[in-house]
Amino acid sequence: MVTTQNTQTEKKSKFEGIKERSNNLREPVATELLNDLAYFSEDGIQILKFHGSYQQDNRDNRVKGQEKDYSMMLRSRSPGGFIPPELYLTLDQLSDEYGNHTLRTTTRQAFQLHGIYKQNLKTAIAAIVKSMGSTLGACGDLNRNVMTPPTPFKNRPEYEYAWEYANNIADLLAPQTGAYYEIWLDGEKFISAEEAPEVKEARNRNQNGVNLEHPVEPIYGDHYMPRKFKCSVTVPGDNSIDIYTHDLSLVVITNKKGELQGFNILAGGGMGRTHRKEDTFPRVADEIGYVGKDHIYDLVKAIVATQRDYGDRVKRPHARMKYLINDWGVEKFKAKVEEYFGKKIASFKKLPKWKNQDFLGWNDQGDEKLFFGLNIENGRVKDEGDFRLKTALKEVVSKFNLPMRVTANQNVVLYDINPENKGEIEEIFQNNGIITNPNNLEKLTRYSMACPALPTCGLAVTESERVLPSINQRIRALLDSLGMKNDHFVIRMTGCPNGCARPYMAELGFVGTSPETYQIWLGGTPNQTQLAQTYLESLPIDQLEAFLEPLLVFFKAHRQKRESFGEYCSRVGFDALREFAESYELGSYHASKGGQGRKIRHRIGIHDELYTRLKAKAEETGKTMTEVMSSALETYL
Repeated sequence: MVTTQNTQTEKKSKFEGIKERSNNLREPVATELLNDLAYFSEDGIQILKFHGSYQQDNRDNRVKGQEKDYSMMLRSRSPGGFIPPELYLTLDQLSDEYGNHTLRTTTRQAFQLHGIYKQNLKTAIAAIVKSMGSTLGACGDLNRNVMTPPTPFKNRPEYEYAWEYANNIADLLAPQTGAYYEIWLDGEKFISAEEAPEVKEARNRNQNGVNLEHPVEPIYGDHYMPRKFKCSVTVPGDNSIDIYTHDLSLVVITNKKGELQGFNILAGGGMGRTHRKEDTFPRVADEIGYVGKDHIYDLVKAIVATQRDYGDRVKRPHARMKYLINDWGVEKFKAKVEEYFGKKIASFKKLPKWKNQDFLGWNDQGDEKLFFGLNIENGRVKDEGDFRLKTALKEVVSKFNLPMRVTANQNVVLYDINPENKGEIEEIFQNNGIITNPNNLEKLTRYSMACPALPTCGLAVTESERVLPSINQRIRALLDSLGMKNDHFVIRMTGCPNGCARPYMAELGFVGTSPETYQIWLGGTPNQTQLAQTYLESLPIDQLEAFLEPLLVFFKAHRQKRESFGEYCSRVGFDALREFAESYELGSYHASKGGQGRKIRHRIGIHDELYTRLKAKAEETGKTMTEVMSSALETYL
């Protein structure tokens, strides 16, 4: 039996004190919501996250000498990405009434609203809850949105089990404080779905010290988790949710009759890191073992309790469970979990190879109805010129009363569609400029993702969502010029190293380091089972073609049959890539752009002030920064 909790002797981080003083997530949010300020205090911001909201500042609207343009981002809590029609229509309406007239799908199967002012926050959250939604626990130091494949197959029981247990684990690990309903609905509690009795029983069951002696939060206590905690549930072979990137992942195991037997367990994944801090890093999850279906909730609680009691509450950048497992090793971690669990964890069951599918286009859901996967570039639902995705989605959802599921690739799946409505639904989308046939999508776009980054994310150091479309276009032009028209690979971009778009699993990952400059990661795989590695610390984005051309030429010449770009980079190794790039002379693509066919062998660093002047001169002359720098050096030398 576990009898003691982790007693760290060092002074705990300030965030632990904020949580302890919050009266189970009430203060200072409840008090500050009543004042006339446009913003919350630093303590208020941290507690607000537990309620599903981040305070942001629109940097595009900053004016020197004036207050920041504060607004709130709201994120839905939607296990498995489920969004009922009434909730979607409410989100659409709120985005127009109080937001920035767009919606955004996230890489964790949720919707985000941006641009909501503090005085409208209560109205917005209340409307979401009254429309069968919630934002509680969408952010903060607790279990986040539980992910599962977005496919509504009605004739494949393993998918039904994944959906059921994703919902139940979300309920099991939901905070029990009444603060959410007190603050946003004046104490009136709306329940969109009845909690399963076995979930309530499992939450209250205290064995081996898993539960805390706490009157409100038996699993979390006053301090909740050391950092965010992420879960997923999937079926064998379906890696549409990046299974290796979560703190805890379950894989449904059934018998030949399709009856649920139990779950394979993986733990210790996570993407976040910090530049120039080598003790922070992305990590893929480890195989832990197998647990029968009757004990799965106790196992989940045991893993949560292990991280709760032994996760780092002193050094917040080191607080995720991936660091605990990395520091302890899998066997020590597993042994501690078994102390809380009260029994041994069985061996991991053999699984088929993973596939990463996006389920776009029309699909049979197995009950004589259809589901339709719709691509949303970088997750932004908007109207822009002849492209009217927001208008089209609203019309389709309202006219046919369709539920949807958000995918881990920032797309949506509309389902329960009567076959006779297929033609009309297609016509609505096509009349609004939307591509409905996934075969007509640019494949670089189809398999790429970006985080929102600028102008609203406070952590972003450079662009991501707004610049990735142009990056994809440039890469496509380069591929075409090299005779690689049919090639594509997984591209992901983030404006900071936190990794919200999971760039560290991409075949080609861009991670923002400074304005218009990115760290480059290579070597992930199309099925998202292998961690990429840092290839280049700093690439000014105007040098993209010069950087990428030799790698693609090398890949084209020496790849094996059916080998992807990421797999090739991993197989040949970075030393071979660099050796080839160092000796490569830029070819036809750069010659057609007026290049001189020179070798680019080295990169140099410059101070920020000189970088700004160099960038301004490049824009003024219509040249790249490399061309301006080369000309200046040749004149000087």
